[in-house]
Amino acid sequence: VAREVEDLAALIDAVGGSAALYGHSSGAALALHAAASGLPVTQVALYEPPFALDTTGAKERAEYTERLTELLAEGRHGDAVALFMALTGAPPEMIDGARRSLMWPGMEAIAPTLAYDDAAMGDGLVPAERLASLSIPVLTIAGGASAEWMRQAARAVADAAPDGTYRTLEGQTHMVDPTVLAPLLTEFFSD
Repeated sequence: VAREVEDLAALIDAVGGSAALYGHSSGAALALHAAASGLPVTQVALYEPPFALDTTGAKERAEYTERLTELLAEGRHGDAVALFMALTGAPPEMIDGARRSLMWPGMEAIAPTLAYDDAAMGDGLVPAERLASLSIPVLTIAGGASAEWMRQAARAVADAAPDGTYRTLEGQTHMVDPTVLAPLLTEFFSD
C-alpha cells in the first residue's frame, strides 16, 4: 500500500502538486490511504468502498485474506478469482459460468493483483480513525440496486469523515454506469 501511495504522490507531483481523487471499491480504500498520508489531496470521492461494519465482517475478511494468500502461493489463480467473486456475493452458478467464459484466462492472469486490493482494505473494517483525520470533503456513493451492506458501508464512511457526504445513485449496482456517475463526480469536483 505504501508503494502505491508513493506512486500516487509522484503522479500528483507530475500533474501540478495537488489533486482530487476518485476510488472505486478497493480503490476507494487506497484513495483514503493516500489522502490520510498527507498527500496534497483536495477532495476524495469513493464509490462503494467494501468495508465491513462489524467484527463478523472483519473475521470474514481475515479468513478471505488467509485463503487468498494460500491460493496465490500455490499458483491456483482460478481458485483465487473464484474466492474473490464469492466474497463479493457472486452466486456459485455465476462463478461457474465465469470459469467457462472467454474472459476467464484474463481474470486468472491478473489474479495476483487481488493481494494488492486486499492489502489496501487492511482489516476490512471502516477506517474510522483514518477518516476522522481528514480535513477535506469526502463523498461516498453507493448504487441503489447494490447490496444493502454496500450502501451501509458507504454511509458509514461518510458518517466517519468530518466533511463526509453520502449519495445514492438509484438503479445502479457495483458496476456503475459511468454516464450516470460522471455528473455527480463533476458536480463534487467542481465545488
